[in-house]
Amino acid sequence: MRWLFLLLLVLNVFYYVWHQQEAPMRAKDVTPLSLYRGAQQDIRLLSETAGSVQEKQSSPRVGQECLFLGGFSRQETLSALEQRLVSMEVKTQSSQGDLPGSGYWLRIAPESQRLLGDLQLQNLSKEFNELKHKIMQCEGVAPAE
Repeated sequence: MRWLFLLLLVLNVFYYVWHQQEAPMRAKDVTPLSLYRGAQQDIRLLSETAGSVQEKQSSPRVGQECLFLGGFSRQETLSALEQRLVSMEVKTQSSQGDLPGSGYWLRIAPESQRLLGDLQLQNLSKEFNELKHKIMQCEGVAPAE
């Protein structure tokens, strides 16, 4: 058993020396990003683009995403949620039957979506057990009248 251990030890030393003698790998030459993009080197935020000015309008545009809260089976629960959101100064609009699945839903106005972060949604879901939230396209979603 001792000879087997010594043989494995010698083989490991040989393997280590053999790999040390190989030529070290060179770093790959990287082409600067400026050669790829040319004049488009500036970085622009999404809020600085020309389209974002139009998205700040009160009516949702086609292709704009809206936040929906609800999924309740009873209208009373939706009314309680709506009152809670009004106290948080969040503008809402009822939209029943327009979303996939059953239940009552509220569409959050685009200008009020920034008021509802992850923490606020977690707190609301603790208050209202059935509360779900979805981010979907506003197109094709008509307000309930």
